[in-house]
Amino acid sequence: MRTGIPSPALPVDLSEARRVAVEAAEAAGALLRSRVDGPVDVRPKGTAGDVVTELDMAAESLILERLRASYPGHRIIAEESGVLDGAPGEEMVWLVDPLDGTNNVAIGMPVYAVGLALCARGEPVLGVVHDPVTGRTWSALNGGGAQGPGGAPLTLPERPRPGRERNPVLAWTQGHQVRPGDAAAFRLRSRVEAGCARMLQLWAPLVGWAMLARGDIDGFVGYLPEIVDLPAGALLAAEAGAELRRLDGAPYELGIDRPPAELSFVAARPELLDRLLETAAETAAGSAPAS
Repeated sequence: MRTGIPSPALPVDLSEARRVAVEAAEAAGALLRSRVDGPVDVRPKGTAGDVVTELDMAAESLILERLRASYPGHRIIAEESGVLDGAPGEEMVWLVDPLDGTNNVAIGMPVYAVGLALCARGEPVLGVVHDPVTGRTWSALNGGGAQGPGGAPLTLPERPRPGRERNPVLAWTQGHQVRPGDAAAFRLRSRVEAGCARMLQLWAPLVGWAMLARGDIDGFVGYLPEIVDLPAGALLAAEAGAELRRLDGAPYELGIDRPPAELSFVAARPELLDRLLETAAETAAGSAPAS
């Protein structure tokens, strides 16, 4: 994934936008944390097994109110509210996932996050990930590096944790559009899992991205991922030092208008990237019809 502040100059102060986004994410996190242990009204969302709760709606409403107060002309794409138009010709777009991990909350598993991203002309320039469970927040500016809690610089450790050079710990994500019988997803996931010590499927991709940025895991593979939560996490990991590629090894260009097939990714510590890409290539070759 190539990073670098887009040119010409942006019509916003990214430092101020980061402050607004961090405060909105943390306020939403406080709301979620205060209510997640009580009764949660869970309703089906779509036909692919996804769900939505009143917590999603309350957290999203809080975030939207804050973004509208600070940036009334910006467009917003929110997980539950959909596309909210801004001023005519507006190039700045916010992506809001108020509760990434709703299915986890629905079953009482405390693995979830809040994510916000700001995009300029379709490309992410700011990403914020907040973990309400621990109260920690991570953020990144395109070309400006990543920050951890308290604004401390965030970079991948130079070396993986002991024992993980040959047996990495990886994470997997797939979009809700991927059906249980998707043969390509099954082959790729199985091949990746066979080559690692453990593969996590967290149902909360933003948590996985933050883990990669911190060096808690060594790589992350995504098949047809969801676009709303993708930019914030991917930008965070890239600015911390992770390498991202498409499944075919091509450069990863994270534009919100790109087709879903171009959003599938391999992300990893630099020294692990080629190994994961080889696995993806072998999977694709194995699924090709014999000539």
